[in-house]
Amino acid sequence: MRRGSPAAHFSRPESASRLLLLAVGAGFLLGVLLATATSSPAGPRAPAASVGPGPATPSEADVYRNPILFSDWSDPDVVRVGDDFWLVASSFHEVPGLPLLRSKDLVHWSLAGHAAPRLPSPRYDVPRHGGGVWAPSIRFDAGWYQVWYGDPDLGIFVCRARDPRGPWEAPRLVREAKGWIDPCPFRDADGSLWLVHAWAKSRAGFNGVLTVHRLAPDGLSVLDEGVNVFEGGTRHPTVEGPKLYRRGEWVYLFAPAGGVKTGWQLVLRSRSILGPYEERVVLAQGPTGVNGPHQGALVDTPSGASWFVHFQDRGAYGRVTHLEPVTWKDGWPVIGEDPDGDGTGQPVLVHEVPGVARDAPAVSPQVSDEFDGPDLSPMWTWNANPQAAWASLAARRGTLRLFPAARRAGSPASVASQPNVLRTRFPAERFVATALVTLNGKTPGAAGGLAVLGRDAAYAAVARTAAGWEAVFASGDDVLGEGVERVVERRPVRSGRLFLRVAVEPGARLRFSTSQDGAAFAPIGGEVGAREGAWVGARLALFAAPLEKPGRDDFTDVEWLRVEAR
Repeated sequence: MRRGSPAAHFSRPESASRLLLLAVGAGFLLGVLLATATSSPAGPRAPAASVGPGPATPSEADVYRNPILFSDWSDPDVVRVGDDFWLVASSFHEVPGLPLLRSKDLVHWSLAGHAAPRLPSPRYDVPRHGGGVWAPSIRFDAGWYQVWYGDPDLGIFVCRARDPRGPWEAPRLVREAKGWIDPCPFRDADGSLWLVHAWAKSRAGFNGVLTVHRLAPDGLSVLDEGVNVFEGGTRHPTVEGPKLYRRGEWVYLFAPAGGVKTGWQLVLRSRSILGPYEERVVLAQGPTGVNGPHQGALVDTPSGASWFVHFQDRGAYGRVTHLEPVTWKDGWPVIGEDPDGDGTGQPVLVHEVPGVARDAPAVSPQVSDEFDGPDLSPMWTWNANPQAAWASLAARRGTLRLFPAARRAGSPASVASQPNVLRTRFPAERFVATALVTLNGKTPGAAGGLAVLGRDAAYAAVARTAAGWEAVFASGDDVLGEGVERVVERRPVRSGRLFLRVAVEPGARLRFSTSQDGAAFAPIGGEVGAREGAWVGARLALFAAPLEKPGRDDFTDVEWLRVEAR
């Protein structure tokens, strides 16, 4: 650890550093708001314990600020069905996979569940960081919600459901392939079905190419070897993440290019899905502080207004979500604001809210958990396909019981590489997370704790010794490679019941502390820095450390995890 579719269907559509600065005076703030507000004052409200997006005060109710979701919902795609917007994001190796978020207004989102409760077994019965679910797409067609994703090692999959809240069919392999990623299905105006995808250089040996295939009438198999409709070359390197739409006589292919951290949004258009395509850069960073504004979804409101949802890579925080207005000029989309009128937009930092569902509740994804339900909240994911023996919510009411796994011979020793680690996203740039844990274990070496995991890792835990209990802090570099966390500080505590806390500061700087009474917290381990994982942001995590021969009573009870934004 270092220290110091526009529409609800495949077919044609149904048919905004912050610019709004904290003012030097109330009059200035009011003037800016009057210039950007709509006629209705009853727009989205900020949540009471806000770690989500939205207006910070009632006087800002008619504007939103980017990012709308300061959390790692990477590679977002969005579809509207009726008055509901549904967003799906990449999940890579985490299980359950394919998180689904729901919104009524495109600004406020809640986590509704996952489209893939498990990933293909036995491959994902063990952690495979950086593998799994890459850049999905979501569409609604013929009464089915469909989520398509590429696994760069296995091929193209689709999950289907009649209701996006589930149940979902298990992932179905549509085409076995190596290096096919970022798939998007498309039903054209004549009813024909198509699939566009990109390529992973790490598996295929090349990238920067977009390929279109015909799909079978049921949409569940690929009929041909495809046509390469665009090659980015040196103009648009690493072009990927394609999304297909039709608008009038034009087929539009939206695709990010230039790389995750510094890229731009490219749009191609043609009168035929197989091309030839014209090209234009429609969104780039410009003079803003929003690096790499690209890869996402074009979506229309019921009134026909167009919006674009995309990510911005923020390192350890992951890929946070932005919302941009879209205008159309000469048959081309202009995303964000275009102050010089050249057709290439730049991200908005503050903008008038979309004109939909002004009375929608100011929801945001869950970030704290009292473990008082019968099932784990969808805010949690595991490092691999879960087993029933890893955890229980029924053993002690209102408590999550975590059981240690047997240490696998030859397996990585890092906590970050254990399959039975429970993970959740960073919810804000600056926050405090506290967990109350009780270690029941009698076996020396038993431990349970609160961690921050990425390519580097750190944790605070309560551990069992031959003499009693101790609080420990451990950290490590390159834990997804050859590194491992090592204990840096330890101190005795009177029991196995301990409050564990991590404070996250801007720049993803971490300070851990512990308390025996929940009131007086003592720092442990000094300051360290979080680091992103394999294609994902850093994660908060709860764990029970593996043991050579775990006993049935070597469990850790977690009474709650509470997160507060600062």
